[in-house]
Amino acid sequence: MKNLILSVQHLLAMYAGAILVPIIVGTSLKFTPEQIAYLVTVDIFMCGVATFLQANKVTGTGLPIVLGCTFTAVAPMILIGQTKGIDVLYGSLFLSGILVIIIAPFFSHLVKFFPPVVTGSVVTIIGINLMPVAMNYLAGGQGAKDYGDVKNILLGLMTLIIILVLQRFTTGFIKSIAILIGLVLGTIGAGLLGMVDINQVNHAGWLGIPVPFRFSGFSFDVTSTLVFFIVAIVSLIESTGVYHAFK
Repeated sequence: MKNLILSVQHLLAMYAGAILVPIIVGTSLKFTPEQIAYLVTVDIFMCGVATFLQANKVTGTGLPIVLGCTFTAVAPMILIGQTKGIDVLYGSLFLSGILVIIIAPFFSHLVKFFPPVVTGSVVTIIGINLMPVAMNYLAGGQGAKDYGDVKNILLGLMTLIIILVLQRFTTGFIKSIAILIGLVLGTIGAGLLGMVDINQVNHAGWLGIPVPFRFSGFSFDVTSTLVFFIVAIVSLIESTGVYHAFK
């Protein structure tokens, strides 16, 4: 039961960041709400597939890490999608993904050349780079009508304080699920303040099925592929730091 609760905490901590990427990209590319909801469905499905592959020692590191989406690719996806079309965006991501799969085995051998000071610095940089994302959430999230409202900031700070207090003054299992407790109490607080709207959830389908090529087919562009390949290399470096920190 404890492992199940810890798994839920890990999933919820990842979920918000994972769904924000397709929402930002879909909104920027003028997708309809239904299309954005489908992007989120595909996003969560592929996060699950990637997590299973990563948790297996044959296909991944064997570490129990839930994989989400990288914000590094958001700006290039929006730019290429707006200028060259969604078909080029899909094709370039597909080709760059194949290139990354090819170099991944060789890249893993380079890890032994990274001293602790290097991997430690990468982990620190990852945390610093995530601070603007956290501040954006704290203010209400991308595109929120009440962005920067004092109510949003106070609720976020309250949640943060709950987590910090539990981390500092409790021990054992309660300390390990501090984030989950903070999420639950923060959500209850948001509900009491009238900040939780479940109307769209009530009208949404119970199950979303990913369908290949739903929006368009593939078109290939060398420049766009190279851009995403470089983004993938950056993500590989960041991931290496995370895996070392986890070990």
